[in-house]
Amino acid sequence: MLRRKKLVVNGIVQGVGFRPFVYRLAKHAGLTGCIRNTSSGVCIEAQSPDPAALERFRLDLVQKAPPLAKIFSIDVLDRDPLDEREFVIDSSDGGGAVETLVSPDIALCGDCRRELLDPRDRRFGYAFINCTNCGPRYTIVERIPYDRPFTSMKGFDMCPECAREYHDPMNRRFHAQPNACPACGPQLSIQDGDGRAVPCDDPVGHAFDMLRDGRIVAVKGIGGFHLAADAADDKALERLRRRKGREEKPFAVMVKDIETAERFCVVDEGERAALLSPEAPVVLLRRNGSGKLSSLVAPGNDRLGLMLPYTPLHVLMMERGPEALVMTSANVTDEPIAFENREALSRLKGIADGYLLHDRPVYLRCDDSVTVHLHGKLRQLRRSRGYVPAPVTLSSPGPQVLAVGAEIKNTLCLLKERNAILSQHIGDLKNFEAYEHFLMVGEHLRGIFQASPELLVCDMHPSYLSTQWAVDQSELPVLRVQHHHAHLAACLAENRFEEPAIGVVLDGTGYGTDGTVWGGEILIGDASGAERFASLEPVPLPGGDAAVEHPWKVACGYLHHAFGKIPELDVLCGREIAGVAEILDKGIRSPLASSCGRLFDAVAAISGVCCDSSYEGQAAVELMHAAGRLEGEPFSWDIGPGSTGAGLQVHTGPLVREVVAARVSGTESPEISRRFHVTIVELFYDIVIRAADASGIRSVALSGGVFQNPLIFEGLTEKLERGGFAVLTHALVPCNDGGVSLGQAVIGREYLKGRYRGIIDNG
Repeated sequence: MLRRKKLVVNGIVQGVGFRPFVYRLAKHAGLTGCIRNTSSGVCIEAQSPDPAALERFRLDLVQKAPPLAKIFSIDVLDRDPLDEREFVIDSSDGGGAVETLVSPDIALCGDCRRELLDPRDRRFGYAFINCTNCGPRYTIVERIPYDRPFTSMKGFDMCPECAREYHDPMNRRFHAQPNACPACGPQLSIQDGDGRAVPCDDPVGHAFDMLRDGRIVAVKGIGGFHLAADAADDKALERLRRRKGREEKPFAVMVKDIETAERFCVVDEGERAALLSPEAPVVLLRRNGSGKLSSLVAPGNDRLGLMLPYTPLHVLMMERGPEALVMTSANVTDEPIAFENREALSRLKGIADGYLLHDRPVYLRCDDSVTVHLHGKLRQLRRSRGYVPAPVTLSSPGPQVLAVGAEIKNTLCLLKERNAILSQHIGDLKNFEAYEHFLMVGEHLRGIFQASPELLVCDMHPSYLSTQWAVDQSELPVLRVQHHHAHLAACLAENRFEEPAIGVVLDGTGYGTDGTVWGGEILIGDASGAERFASLEPVPLPGGDAAVEHPWKVACGYLHHAFGKIPELDVLCGREIAGVAEILDKGIRSPLASSCGRLFDAVAAISGVCCDSSYEGQAAVELMHAAGRLEGEPFSWDIGPGSTGAGLQVHTGPLVREVVAARVSGTESPEISRRFHVTIVELFYDIVIRAADASGIRSVALSGGVFQNPLIFEGLTEKLERGGFAVLTHALVPCNDGGVSLGQAVIGREYLKGRYRGIIDNG
C-alpha cells in the first residue's frame, strides 16, 4: 500500500543546494513526490510502498545534508497517496508566514576556484563564478523565497548554457541564483580617482599596476567596498591612514593562501580552520616576526588581522599581485562602508586613486567579520559577513521581539520562535550614515522574515539614537533595558542557560539605574532580572565622555580621587593639568563612572603606555600588548560596602597609588602592565567567590568589551574553572556591545511573559 509523507524542513535550506540534494536522494531511494521552496520552509512530499524507505529518507535528510545547509526542525505529516510516476522539483511558493532562514554570504568553494583558474574552463578568470555551495546570498536578497527574481541578479538574463545548468537538478549550479558567466553576467570595470572610465581589457591587471605604484584602489566586493593597498608599502599606508582619518587603528590584511598566512603569523589548528572556513572571517593572529609588512599595518599591536581571499575577484587579485594587501573597510573613520558604485565614487573621492567596480548591485552592505581564537573556541569580535543572518538558536520559543542594540557597535536582533536573528555590524549611530544604515537594516530584517514584533527593546540611555528611534515608534510598546543586564542576558542566551548566574560584566560605559556611568559590574540573576551585587567604585571623569579620547584626563580623575589632588608625574608634563584639576576640585562637568574600561585607560596613561587615543579602546589594547603575559604580584585593592551601606564596591585608590609608586620608582611600563592585568584577574575572582558564598551559585557568565582582552579573558576563565566554577562565555556573538541586542531581546521576552523585574541596585 502506498504511503505518502509531507516533510516541512526549517532552517538554512534555501540557496545552499538543498533541493537538488533532496532530488538525488529521492531518486536513489526510488521515491516519487515533489519538493518546493515555500515561505514557511522547504516542503517535501515523498511517496513509497515501503515505510522503511520513507524513514531512511527522513534520516538521510539530516545526516547527509549539503555542507552549508543547517536543519533546525522537520515536521512530518501523513498525506493521501497520489497517482504519480516520478520525483520533481516544483516552482517556489511565496505565500504564507516566513519561517525559512536565509544563508549568509559564503566564500568561494574549491570546485569554483579550480574552474576559475583553469584556462580550459568557460569561466576561466571570471570574477563572479559561483555555485550552490558558495557566493553571495544575504547581501543580494530583497525578499524570500530565495529565487532569482527576488535578488539583485534579476537584471541579468542567463545565456542558454547557464540556463541549462540552472535547470538541471544534477548540476552543481541548479538554482544557484547568482549563476552567470562572462557571456551573460556581471562585468568588471575600472575608473580613475575622478570617476572617469578607464578603457581597459584587463581591469584586475590595471588595478594591480596601480597598487604596485603605491596607489590606493577601492575594490567592490560582496557586501561593499574595500580600500586596498600594498601591505609592504610604507608610503602607500601612510597616505591611506592620512586620507582615511585612521591614525593608528590596525588594518586588516588579505594574504594569498594559508601558507602565506603562516609566514607572517603563528597559526594554530583552530585559527587555521577559521581562515579556511566557508565564513572566511578576519582572524586575529600572533605575529611570528617574519614576513615583510609595513609597520603601519598594525602599530603597537602584536597581532595581525588576516583573512584569505573569499571572492573570485579576490583570488584573481592575489594570484597576480603582492603576497599581502591591506583590505580595509572603504569609509572615512566611523562611517559605514560604501556599497554602491555611485556612493563609493562620492564618499571615497580624495581617498581612492582608482575604483575596481562591477555592475552586480549589493542590496545590503555587510562588513567583514572579525574573530579571535581563545580558550578553545573561535570568538566573534565583529559578527557580520559569513555569519549573518544565521540565527543563534535559543533554548525555547516565545513571542516575537525586536531589539535595537546600543549606540556603538550597534546591531539589531529579531526573535522569532527559537531563532535569534542578529543583524550585521552597523557601527556607531552617532554617525548619520550609520544611523541610516540602522534604519535600512531594521526594515530589511522585518521584511525578509515577515516579522510582526510585539515589543521593541532598547537601552536605558535616553540619548542613544537607537533608544530615541524605538520610543518614537508609537505603534509598539517599548521596554528600556539596563545595558549590563543585557550583556548578562546575551551570554546566558547564547549558552542556552536558563538558571541564574553570577555575571561579571566589564566594559567602557553603560547607563546605570542611578544615572551614573557603570562598567565594572557583578550581577547575580538571569534575563528576568538581576541584583547588582558589587561594582567598581564610581570615580569622576573630568569632561565626561570627551575624556575617553585622552586617557591622561581619565588618569587625572583617578589620581585626584586616590590622592585628593593630581600629583606630579612625568607622563603629565606639558599637559593642561590646571584646568582639569579645577573642574575636579569643584566637582563640575565630571560625571561619576564605575567603569573597568576607564580604569584601563587610567593605568595606561599613568604607566606611560598611552596618553591619547585615536580609536576606541586604543589605550587598553596597547596596555595589553605591553604586558604580553600575566606575571608578577598584584597591586592592592579594597572591597567594602557601597555608599548606601548595601552592596559591595571595589575601592581602587590603593591600586592607583601603587601604580604611581611603581612609575615613580622607575618600574618599566611592561612590568606595571603585567601586574595590573594580574590584579584585574585576582580582584574579580575575589568578588566572584564572595558572590558565590552569598548566593550559592557556581555558574559565572563573562561579558562586556573588556573580555576582548585575551589576558583577562583567558586568565579569569582558567582561574574560575580551577576554582570549580562553570564558566559561560561568548563565542557566537561578540562579548562587546555587538551582542547587547541579543540580551535586550531575550529580556523583552521575559517582560512579555510577565516575569521581568529589572535591576536591583544594592550599590
